[in-house]
Amino acid sequence: MSAGILPGAERKSQCLHDGALALGISSSRPGRTVLVTGGVRRIGRAICETLAARGWSVVVHSRRADDPDASALAERLGGIALSADLSEPLAAAHLFQAACDVAPDISAIVNNAAVFHPGDGLPPETVARIMRINAEAPERLTTLLGLRLMEHPPFHGAVVNLLDCRVVPPSQTADTPYMASKRTLRDATLKCAGLFASSLRVNAVAPGPVLPPVGAGVRVPGGDILLPARPTPQDVADAVAFLLDAPSITGQILAVDSGQSLMV
Repeated sequence: MSAGILPGAERKSQCLHDGALALGISSSRPGRTVLVTGGVRRIGRAICETLAARGWSVVVHSRRADDPDASALAERLGGIALSADLSEPLAAAHLFQAACDVAPDISAIVNNAAVFHPGDGLPPETVARIMRINAEAPERLTTLLGLRLMEHPPFHGAVVNLLDCRVVPPSQTADTPYMASKRTLRDATLKCAGLFASSLRVNAVAPGPVLPPVGAGVRVPGGDILLPARPTPQDVADAVAFLLDAPSITGQILAVDSGQSLMV
């Protein structure tokens, strides 16, 4: 057909095709590329491995550019490794742009990267670092993906944020900088789910006292649970994978905590 205004269904089909080309994907199959922040070790690694096994192309994020484990994991999974220190104010935007450059069909983000500190009374710079990594960077990455996909309808994406099961109940938890950052991310999850509903589903997984790696010491008490066994990194990864592929779920928090959130 010659150039010009296309009638009815033919015009709609052409628009969808053009939008797909703009994203670097086929209009018959939206992209299945996911950025996993903090994806190199423990829960992050389990998420990357699980998503790769389920057909996702994985962009593995690490904090350090010289992290050999990130490159090895990405190579093993057939993915790509990127680095960024998310404590830097502009790092999230730079990471997202880098991910789009290497994977134009990116349609999902798992915001797993976090820094944990159990105490209070921390120096202001430490408090700011915790908030930037745990809350501000995930919300910025979510916003950037939502805006990107809004420009190219009808392609739809998904974000899963990693919270902490202690922020799931309505009761107030200990007011440490870490818990404050996770409450902020919890609220951002709900806000972004409503704001970007036309292009993005936004959910969260709230892990409980996940079993440590074999041979690793427990740094803080895990707390009581209702079920006989504590959750594993694989349990968390399976929940993330489920939410990424659940087309009718948004604005929800799934606690993977062996019932611990019911006891807070």
